[in-house]
Amino acid sequence: MSAAVTYELIKTEKNTGARLGRLHTPHGTFETPMFMPVGTQATVKTMSPRELKEMGAGVILSNTYHLWLRPGEEIVEEAGGLHRFMNWDQGILTDSGGFQVFSLSKLRDISEEGVHFRNHLNGEKLFLTPEKSIAIQNALGSDIMMAFDECPPYPCTYDYMKESAERTSRWAERCLRANKHPERQSLFGIVQGGGYKDLRKQSAADLTSLDFPGYAIGGLSVGEPKETMNEILAFTTPLLPADKPRYLMGVGSPDSLIDGAIRGIDMFDCVLPTRIARNGTCMTEHGRLVIRNAKYARDFRPIDEHCDCSVCRSYSRAYIRHLVKANETFGFRLTTYHNLYFLIKLMKRVRSAILEDRLLEFKETFFESYGFNKPDAKNF
Repeated sequence: MSAAVTYELIKTEKNTGARLGRLHTPHGTFETPMFMPVGTQATVKTMSPRELKEMGAGVILSNTYHLWLRPGEEIVEEAGGLHRFMNWDQGILTDSGGFQVFSLSKLRDISEEGVHFRNHLNGEKLFLTPEKSIAIQNALGSDIMMAFDECPPYPCTYDYMKESAERTSRWAERCLRANKHPERQSLFGIVQGGGYKDLRKQSAADLTSLDFPGYAIGGLSVGEPKETMNEILAFTTPLLPADKPRYLMGVGSPDSLIDGAIRGIDMFDCVLPTRIARNGTCMTEHGRLVIRNAKYARDFRPIDEHCDCSVCRSYSRAYIRHLVKANETFGFRLTTYHNLYFLIKLMKRVRSAILEDRLLEFKETFFESYGFNKPDAKNF
């Protein structure tokens, strides 16, 4: 049986490990490396499906844990699956719910069978297993499902990380067996191991032996230094099959997208662009712009004079600042649209640079313009 989701490698850049490719899914084919907007509750906050298509989004994420709690996977299944429920006819990836279980629930009990925890909304006792996670994702009908795993906190002791990564590998095998619809829903395994290279190597070996259609690298961008993340990425990606997609979970700052692509990552996601947009922070070619600042009250230029998105073509900094200061929803819609467009276009520029074997040159130019090369540069 052929996998529902496959990867086509077009080119590997000669100076780096960067890859140009295509991700084939039941709901379309998408060029990689790609950034995937996050739609936790079956919606990318403040954005409509039409706007997401307009800006060039291909695959979007939804959250298994949150949709399990409300409206419930049975309602989504009755509606015809997530694609029909949210009127999105392109790719959808659902995470396993594991990250939310470990990040939102203060009281939890991890066992070989699964995780006992409390609903963060009402305190109700819940139990999530690898099989239950897959059953929920099968009902949601996403194109790409994620195996149920534990994402330990940073820092973490070697002994705990070893026990956790080994359990994640055993859970991954159970997830594969539980998938009822492999012909239309592909399941990705998640490589764990924190900052320990021997554990990363063993985790990758465990998962690749199971022959998943794709692989994610989890447990990064959780508080470790940027240098550590890049070092672990450079070590881990060569351990994964060249003919399968590679997904770095939860990473979305412009510098991390470029650094990840250099190290062979094909897929990225993060709530960063939508979250900071709701605080009035915008991404521009010359770094962050906090639109709330008083100096923009009479600034009638676009957010980013180098940007051709519909927001920058139509609205001024002064107007958007007024809306954000007045707590008007439209203002947050405009900043969100711009930030998502910025990252989607950034990945298009990355793909062009890979095609022309100039990604390192592009990185140097972009970092200089954005301000990442300054001694006091701060990430988001």
